[in-house]
Amino acid sequence: MKLGIIGVGNAGSKIVDKMVEFESLTNRKLCRHVMVINTARTDLSKPDHIPENRRILIGDTHQKAKGHGVGGDVDVGAEVAKNDIDEIRRAFDDVDIHEVDAILVCASLGGGTGSGAGPVVINELQKMYDEPVYGLGVLPGKYEGGRPALNAARSLQSFVNNTDNFIAFDNDAWRSKDQTVGEGYEGMNRELATRIVTLLGAGEYDEPTVAENAMDSSDIIRTLDTDGISSIGYASTSVENGDDGLLNRFREEHEIEDNSNLAAKINGLVRRAVNSRLTLPCDVSSADRALIVLSGPPSELSRKGLESAREWIENEVDTVEVLAGDDPRENASALSAVVLLSNVTQTPRIEAIQEQAVEAQEKIAEQEAVREEEIADLITDKDGKIDPVI
Repeated sequence: MKLGIIGVGNAGSKIVDKMVEFESLTNRKLCRHVMVINTARTDLSKPDHIPENRRILIGDTHQKAKGHGVGGDVDVGAEVAKNDIDEIRRAFDDVDIHEVDAILVCASLGGGTGSGAGPVVINELQKMYDEPVYGLGVLPGKYEGGRPALNAARSLQSFVNNTDNFIAFDNDAWRSKDQTVGEGYEGMNRELATRIVTLLGAGEYDEPTVAENAMDSSDIIRTLDTDGISSIGYASTSVENGDDGLLNRFREEHEIEDNSNLAAKINGLVRRAVNSRLTLPCDVSSADRALIVLSGPPSELSRKGLESAREWIENEVDTVEVLAGDDPRENASALSAVVLLSNVTQTPRIEAIQEQAVEAQEKIAEQEAVREEEIADLITDKDGKIDPVI
């Protein structure tokens, strides 16, 4: 797949930065056009792999933002993006849409810029292009508090309703208690980038190797063509790359045994990908469609193993809409399986965020009412003998 990726806000920009870094380390060419958009000038200086001319500052003349961010206010984030929509459009002019199969907009839904400006950017992209526009959103953890949950609940509706598919990443499922906040976010961004690039980068080959079970962008687009929310599973295991000639001769002598072992290894790896941490914990059987990508050295790939894994996924998801393909990488040091579960509907974490958001909204309204009453009591004399100036 040839992808245009846009990071909105600080977290979205960091995810895009990690994606570009990972594709470079693995010799992929997935991200054909890269852009990050932010309301905070200092945050735009943080990416290590995004060209300076692909960093767009919005809201520098806005009376509340002024180039310093929106302070977690989702409404200000949306307002800033709407006000600067012409500047955003001009940045899109550099994107040769004929070079991309789809566009991915990445953002955190708990802050102000990503959750507010992200949907505005998506709406504009949908107006300008016929290609699919996907969303990749990070859900705030319960520990982050009520305000981020309220931002996320509001923004989630806009992301899901206006994208062709929304891939969710749940901070709660990935938070490690023994890490600092910075280390935690760094690790989560790396994990997410690994999954997205391995999934969407399938079918793009620099090497002359041809996949036995070819996977291309149309397969990915078909699987994501469900609207709704999707989750990704991933598992990998190290492999040894020795002398290809010697290994090939050994395999000719032990072909039956090797094929059986490889098939079992692949089947187990795919099961581990689904049963370990998904980007969004969900009931697997609630998915509409699924897709498996197996990536690694050609010598480690097995058609029998992939077919067996696909049959297992069909039974787990209870659908025949399961595609599977391999992604041969000559110099890879690991065999990895990534599983896309498209349009999952039973997701406890999203339900919990909505409940937390309702509680937060009620509490905010209650606090504002009490505060107004307290201020009135403080500044108004009880006997009504003092008149205000105006």
